[in-house]
Amino acid sequence: MTEPPLTPDRAQALDRLARAAYRLSAADARLRGRATRTPGALSLTHARALRTLAEQGPLTIGQLAAGTETTGAATTQLVNGLVTAGYVTRERAPEDKRSVLVALTEAGWSRHHQRQQVLGEALHTDLADYDDAALDSAAQVLQRLSAVYDRL
Repeated sequence: MTEPPLTPDRAQALDRLARAAYRLSAADARLRGRATRTPGALSLTHARALRTLAEQGPLTIGQLAAGTETTGAATTQLVNGLVTAGYVTRERAPEDKRSVLVALTEAGWSRHHQRQQVLGEALHTDLADYDDAALDSAAQVLQRLSAVYDRL
């Protein structure tokens, strides 16, 4: 794919995108702050962990870390918080007593489904004026931004 020339209009469009990405990051930080102060609030990382466990079943800390794209140490802290909230349990893996499996509790399943419903409704309502092609383009841009941030 050929790069478009960096015209003033293109530079301004890229600057608007960078500013929007910073706002998204700031919104995530505010959400993380609420999650530490408000009982029942979930950060994006907490929600991602619940979703990963709902989709893949019980996982080791390493597998959950890979699924949530965080480090093992960060995932251990994340799991500690989810255990305290009653959303997950830790159990010894039957085939390897050295490994711990993290699994959703009934409360975790319920919170995951509630979060997915609220998120789905919010996306549907707030993005109703965008057609499917625009939403697909936005998803591609966000995926590429993730790759850009990983290189910074």
